[in-house]
Amino acid sequence: MMPNCFPVVDRLNRRTFLHSSAAGIGTAALASVMQSQAQAQATLHHAAKAKRIIYLFQSGAPSQMDLFDPKPVMADKRGTDLPASIRMGQRLTTMTSGQATFPIAPSLFKFAQHGESGMWMSDILPHMSKVADEFCMLRSLHTEAINHDPAITFFQTGSQLAGRPSIGAWASYGLGSENKDLPAYVVLTSFGSGRTDDQPLYDRLWGAGFLPTMHQGVKFRNQGDAVLYLSNPPGIDPSARRSTLDRIKQLNTHHHEAVGDPEIEARIAQYEMAFRMQSSVPELLDMKDEPQHILDMYGPDVKRAGSYAANCLLARRLAERDVRFVQLFHMGWDHHGGLPNAIKGQCQDTDQATAALITDLKQRGMLDDTLIVWGGEFGRTIYSQGGVTETDYGRDHHPRCFTILIAGAGVKKGLTYGVTDDYCYNIVENPVHVHDLNATILHLMGVDHTKLTYRYQGRDFRLTDIHGHVVHDVLTV
Repeated sequence: MMPNCFPVVDRLNRRTFLHSSAAGIGTAALASVMQSQAQAQATLHHAAKAKRIIYLFQSGAPSQMDLFDPKPVMADKRGTDLPASIRMGQRLTTMTSGQATFPIAPSLFKFAQHGESGMWMSDILPHMSKVADEFCMLRSLHTEAINHDPAITFFQTGSQLAGRPSIGAWASYGLGSENKDLPAYVVLTSFGSGRTDDQPLYDRLWGAGFLPTMHQGVKFRNQGDAVLYLSNPPGIDPSARRSTLDRIKQLNTHHHEAVGDPEIEARIAQYEMAFRMQSSVPELLDMKDEPQHILDMYGPDVKRAGSYAANCLLARRLAERDVRFVQLFHMGWDHHGGLPNAIKGQCQDTDQATAALITDLKQRGMLDDTLIVWGGEFGRTIYSQGGVTETDYGRDHHPRCFTILIAGAGVKKGLTYGVTDDYCYNIVENPVHVHDLNATILHLMGVDHTKLTYRYQGRDFRLTDIHGHVVHDVLTV
C-alpha cells in the first residue's frame, strides 16, 4: 500500500502530504531526474521489464473476426440465424435487441499465417503482418460493459463509473517521472477515416481522479499550440514569465503552509512543468531531424499534424525522452453498418504506422524495454446489425470476446493466446479479463497491482479494484 493511508482529520493534513512527498508522490514534477529515478526505484515491487508504455487505443472497437480471429467455418452460414445455444440469452444492445433474427456475417477478408510463428492476420493489415512475430495476440479478452463510454472508462480506470484515476495516472503516481521537462503521461488523439462521426473522447479518460492532479495525462492538441497557453502572450518574454511564476509560487507556498492542501503543491509543480515545457515541447515537435527514410517508413500521413501516423512518430520521440506513459486514442472503429469499407479506412490509417513504430523502436534498441498495447474497448458480433449481403454488413458491440495485441518488454513473441468458439462469440480457452490485462501491464512496469493503492474516502483504491491476475503465460519470465 502506498504511504498516504493516514486518517482524515478536520483539515487537510500537511504532515500527510509531506510524508507522501518523501515517497515520491507529491513533488515528482519538482524533483530532479536523479531524485525521480530514485523515488521510482523505491516504489518498484520487482524488477521492471518495461520502462515505458505506448498504448495504441483503438476507440470504437475493432472487429476481431475481420482482423485477427478467422472463422472460416462461418463461410457456409452466411445469413443463417445465430443459434440460441451460442448466444445463451446474453444481453444485447438496444441497437439489435429488437431484431427478429441475428444473421451471421462471415468476414469478407482473407486471412493468412505470417512470420515464423504462423500468426493469423487479415489481408487488410499488410504491414502489421510483416512484424507479426513481434506481437503476442490475446484473442480471449472479455469485459463487463456493453456500450462505448462505460467500456472505454472501464479499460482506462478499472471502473465503468467516471471519476477514478486512469491507468497512466496510476503509472505516474506509482513510478514518478524520468524527465523533468515533460509530463510523465502524455495523450495524443486522432480521427479515423473509417467513421469520422465516431463517439467523442472525454478528458476524464486520462484524468487523475482522486490522485493528485499532477498525475493526469497532458493532452497534446492537433492544431495551434500543442498545449494551451504554451506560447507567451505578445509583449511577455521568458524572463518576465519566470518572474511572474516565482511570485505566484511564493504566494502558493504561503497558502500551503497555512492550510496544508496537497493540491497547492500540485499546482506549483504544474506551473513549473508548464514553464519548462515552453522549451521542451517545441523541440519535441520539431521533426526536421528525422531522416526521410524514417518518415517514409511511417507513411505519407506522417506529415499531417494530428494523424495517427504523426502521433506514432511523436510517441517514439516521447519514448526517447523517457516519458513514462504515452497513449494514442484513434477514433473511428464503431462499424454498425458498412463495415467492410469503413474498416479498410481504419486499417489504412493505422496499419503502416503501427508496424513502423514497432520497427523503429526495435532498430533503436528500445523495444526491449517499451511495452506496446494495441486494441479497443470490446469486440464485434458475428451476426450483422441489420441485413447481410455478399458485399456488406455491420456488427454490434460484443463484450464476450475480442482481441488485444501486446508487444515489446517482457512479452512472448509470436504467441497467440486464448481460443474462441467457431462463432467468435464465447471464449473456450484462457479467458483474460480487462483487470487481468491491467494487472499484467503494471507487473511489466515492476508494480504489484495489489499494492499500488490510494486511500480515498476511507477506502484503499487500486486500478484493478479487488480483481485481476497477472497473465504469466504471455510473459517471458
